[in-house]
Amino acid sequence: MSGGPAPAPWHIVDAHHHLWVRARHPQPWINATTMKAINADFTVTDLAPLAAAGNVTQTVVVQSVSSQAETTDLLRLARTTDLIGGVVGWVNLMARDVAARIERLQDRAGGDRLVGIRHLVQNESDLGFLDRPDFRRGVAAVGAAGLAFDLVIRRHQLPAAARLARDLPGVRFVLDHLGKPSLPSSKHSGWARDLRTFAQLPNTTAKLSGLATEADWASWTPEELRPAVEHALDAFGPSRLMFGSDWPVCLLATSYQCWIETLTALLCPLDPADQAMIWGGTARRVYRLPPS
Repeated sequence: MSGGPAPAPWHIVDAHHHLWVRARHPQPWINATTMKAINADFTVTDLAPLAAAGNVTQTVVVQSVSSQAETTDLLRLARTTDLIGGVVGWVNLMARDVAARIERLQDRAGGDRLVGIRHLVQNESDLGFLDRPDFRRGVAAVGAAGLAFDLVIRRHQLPAAARLARDLPGVRFVLDHLGKPSLPSSKHSGWARDLRTFAQLPNTTAKLSGLATEADWASWTPEELRPAVEHALDAFGPSRLMFGSDWPVCLLATSYQCWIETLTALLCPLDPADQAMIWGGTARRVYRLPPS
């Protein structure tokens, strides 16, 4: 996409991106053949000019591997730059001392930037994983520590995610990538129904992120994504949706700037106050980010 609408005039919070240096934190999920565009290292130095060009003044960096060492490194990094306002990290949620592990992360250098925890639920083959008592105990500890819990799931896991959010009303849940709908056919699937059920719970929010990579990487169009975005707007409302780039994973299907332009066009019918919530207000509130 080129020649599209100018980026939104306000200061944007990118509520979802990743950073990795593979020599320190390998990314075994990257297929070197089919994911050539992201088979590289990506640092905050690479991100900074893209963010500046898109009026992004603050970001939330999200874990990419199940490693507490990665989280520790991301917290240290966040301490060195004003760009990263928050870190969504990883801990072993099934560990009996999970509350103490979270507390130790908060006490480390940069621990004040820890705003959430994420587990790669999308990779769990156990259909009952989100109902497991040990997992739920860990998620409850996340909420008790004042942190949000990011849900990265596949669309068939949405009903279980809704049960989890219903049973743990004291936890702030953030749904990554709208639950990964199948695009462009999401409006014909159970995804729309299940997303609405999830959105009816007041402790849930969601990210307008990762959608281009759920469509055909080479041929997707903004219009193919419109039904999913409009359904999310209807289900959650602007005050419970937030922008995320999913960079560098987005590079499989689009550029950082193109995704901002795409979402700018799709959100254009909203009034400025509602757009401002999606571009930054929701993320600042839900993740309790410091002023940027």
